[in-house]
Amino acid sequence: MRNSARTTRVGNADFHGSSVLVTGGLGFIGSNLARRLVKLGAKVTVLDGLIPHSGGNLYNISGIENRLRVNISDVRNINTVRWLVQQQDYLFNLAGQTSHIDSMEDPYTDLEINCRAQLSMLEACRRYNPRIKVVFASTRQIYGKPEGLPVSESHLLRPVDANGINKMAGEWYHILYNNAFGVTACALRLTNTYGPRMRVKDARQTFLGYWIRRLIEGEPFAVWGGRQLRDFTYIEDAVDALLLAATDGKANGNVFNLGGDRVISLKELADLLVEINGGGRFAVRTFPRVRKRIDIGDYYADYRKIRSVLGWQPRVRLRAGLGKTLAYYRKHLDHYI
Repeated sequence: MRNSARTTRVGNADFHGSSVLVTGGLGFIGSNLARRLVKLGAKVTVLDGLIPHSGGNLYNISGIENRLRVNISDVRNINTVRWLVQQQDYLFNLAGQTSHIDSMEDPYTDLEINCRAQLSMLEACRRYNPRIKVVFASTRQIYGKPEGLPVSESHLLRPVDANGINKMAGEWYHILYNNAFGVTACALRLTNTYGPRMRVKDARQTFLGYWIRRLIEGEPFAVWGGRQLRDFTYIEDAVDALLLAATDGKANGNVFNLGGDRVISLKELADLLVEINGGGRFAVRTFPRVRKRIDIGDYYADYRKIRSVLGWQPRVRLRAGLGKTLAYYRKHLDHYI
């Protein structure tokens, strides 16, 4: 599945002068995407509600504040969405509630953000800008506990939490609108994306971010279980995939897995992180009940489909990506805690 072929890249001509809306644009993935789009010459608008615990952070666009438009509003505000989607060439739909634990404690809010708001946004596109191209950030969580590994796009979808169910519905609304209404759309099923600008304040979005915070602060961190196998996608590779999906017509109506350059257990990941950091401590612990009931066990993706159709594969190796991430937070941690 993994070879040395080079990833197809998107050039300036693909986005220069185009109008692009990024929902969740002050969050981890959205802000990194916005920064790349600005560099490519796009006219970028980011929409973010800066909802507490969501991961949105104005510091994520530090240095490019004057090169894009920022609209602080909730994706559930349909009037704002209807206004913003007009005249856009591309919509990167990244806004969502990402905490699996929160989705189980408050499933109605998760439903509103990850499902109903997605339908409202697609309706706005259909009625006010049907020529727009939409790329939706989905998640590997919709697969649930894998029946076999690696997991391909044909695997049964059976989420283990409310977040996965609502994200699955949001994803398929996008495919429905592509197939039934001609609003060109596709979805990327992301897996453990990491890198600069991810949430490190707590483990609501990613345990890896919280591990990094604890390491930099000289504190021990906890590894739940430890034997689970995972793959990780560095943020720049994820941005490459989003841009390719937006510009290549072969993506329309499709869903694609993303993946990483290697498969690693959580215990091995913790060891590698401590090694790269030059020191640190962690403890392997038994899952608490609230986490165990939604743990999916081992997971790593088969990403041959996106490699075959769009020419994408991960370029940044895990060791290098972790090193870049640690370096970023050693310099900027105060802005994230």
